[in-house]
Amino acid sequence: MRHNKKFNHLGRKKAHRDALLANMTISLIQHKRIFTTLAKAKALRMYAEPLINRAKEDTMANRRLVFSYLQNKYAVTELFREISQKIADRPGGYTRILKTGNRLGDNAQMCFIELVDYNEALLAAKKDAGAKKPRTRRSRKAAAPAAEAPAAAEAPAAE
Repeated sequence: MRHNKKFNHLGRKKAHRDALLANMTISLIQHKRIFTTLAKAKALRMYAEPLINRAKEDTMANRRLVFSYLQNKYAVTELFREISQKIADRPGGYTRILKTGNRLGDNAQMCFIELVDYNEALLAAKKDAGAKKPRTRRSRKAAAPAAEAPAAAEAPAAE
């Protein structure tokens, strides 16, 4: 009986699935963002988030436990040194899945999975959202000729 066994087997045996998820977790830690199918990303999130959570407390026991899953000392070192500092105050949800559409060959749903605190585009957008923008048309019109004037002055000088 398979009562309460809800995880996705991904069409693989246990050893193959464990190797796949460990390799994907190592790539996620090293590159901060990977491109994969939606099913693998959801399985990876269930596999990687408890390991990332272990990195909050840097003890020898936690390092050994994470190493027993990943078998890559460079990934473990980066996880406990850099990533643990960024996620120290986050209570969970260390990864984000962004759907990108379907793959051409087999129409599989594709996505990015990334570490939340490492997306520079969204972090920059948050900073820009805090800045005030002009609310009247007059201020936009005044700013536009000022920007065009230096470009017009430089063009004849180049000829």
